[in-house]
Amino acid sequence: MIKVASYNMRKSIGTDRRRSPERTLQVLCEIDADVIALQEADRRFGTREAVLTTHLLAEHGDWKAIPLGVRARSMGWHGNALLVRRDAQILDSEAIHLPSLEPRGAVMADVRIRGQILRIVGMHLDLSGLWRRRQAHAIVAHLQASTHQYPTVLMGDLNEWSANSGCLHDFAQHFDFAQTGKSFHARRPMARLDRIMISRDLRIDDAGVHASLQSRNASDHLPVWATVRPA
Repeated sequence: MIKVASYNMRKSIGTDRRRSPERTLQVLCEIDADVIALQEADRRFGTREAVLTTHLLAEHGDWKAIPLGVRARSMGWHGNALLVRRDAQILDSEAIHLPSLEPRGAVMADVRIRGQILRIVGMHLDLSGLWRRRQAHAIVAHLQASTHQYPTVLMGDLNEWSANSGCLHDFAQHFDFAQTGKSFHARRPMARLDRIMISRDLRIDDAGVHASLQSRNASDHLPVWATVRPA
């Protein structure tokens, strides 16, 4: 069984408007997942520097960032980043370019955790429903065109307010959704903007939203999580 999680960390700016990477890491330690997809993990301007530095990760957690080689000081691609346990083996990784009007992207990695190979995709989709659907189609097409096929987990902030239409309908043609719950706004959750999806050669044992005192203050999104295993 492998625990996965997704978290829009909002550049570590909390609902109290304070930036605190240490608080973000405390939330990640509370979740204690094997794989974590982060959104808004880099600063927005300039060199797009990572908010969670290598030093902070080493000091506060048991994870390493999956390298993408896109920007020297960034953790990810357009704010999307992936963390895995330090003993996980990274087999491959890449940034996925998405059609968009504003800077958007996704990241993908193949990792071996406790003998199980998983393909992980992290994403942060557009505010526009039309562009979200185009991005969903681009991600699915990218996965289908891959030479090697592995059990796959897709996670991220889909920005989709509907219950089962739009990009949710598009992803549901190929993947099953974890019943995680409402994750936005952190202080009073009203919407399931953050989602976890799995390919049909996996199954979900459990899933939920991580709501703690720290997570309600650390970002405007709550983290979502799921435990998965081979079907």
